[in-house]
Amino acid sequence: ISFNAIDSALSSLKNCQSYINSGMDVATQVALDLVESFNDEEDVNNMEKVMLEYATMDRELNHYIKAFEETINQVKQEKPENLPDLENLAKEKFLEMESKNSDSDLQGNEKYMYFKDQLKEMKKQYQGNDTIEEIDEDIAVTRSQMNFICPITQMTMKRPVRNKVCGHSYEEDAILEMIQTQKQKKKNVRCPKMGCSHVDVKGSDLVPDEALKRVIDSQNKQ
Repeated sequence: ISFNAIDSALSSLKNCQSYINSGMDVATQVALDLVESFNDEEDVNNMEKVMLEYATMDRELNHYIKAFEETINQVKQEKPENLPDLENLAKEKFLEMESKNSDSDLQGNEKYMYFKDQLKEMKKQYQGNDTIEEIDEDIAVTRSQMNFICPITQMTMKRPVRNKVCGHSYEEDAILEMIQTQKQKKKNVRCPKMGCSHVDVKGSDLVPDEALKRVIDSQNKQ
């Protein structure tokens, strides 16, 4: 049995995921633009709805791909004399997966989580905006220039990345170099932010801190 045509179709579907990811990236940038330009909260909320729609499409596409892959693998292992109806088998698996959907699936989407994280950080930086709600008390000093200084280089950050585990930011090149150096020594990297107890900083835990970069760039222009 040749499954080349099916494999090709699945490959095309996986390419669609890149378009979804790109759409989510654009929606995140637009939402940050809206906060930065003090737009209505409703506009920002609409972008969150867009992100959830993208997350829903991503989940559905993942289920569809997984259903077909599992069906193909099952048939390949069983090697039946007569090829079963692959489409119906895959559809049954797909519907079973979709029946277990929950809102938490969408909330756990990596791109959506990044969106919420960066939106929260952006709102912290612009907390003077009357439309912003639920601002944490412990971020009253986020406008301080100290937040722009990398704990490694002691210089203003140009490409800040934030640690998803402890929430601290560093200059991208500096923290990656530190991780690489310690890796060669077979040692873990302690978060270089003074007072932080996080002792295992990984490259996979770092995400671009777009919100902080925007504020730094804005300050530099003044």
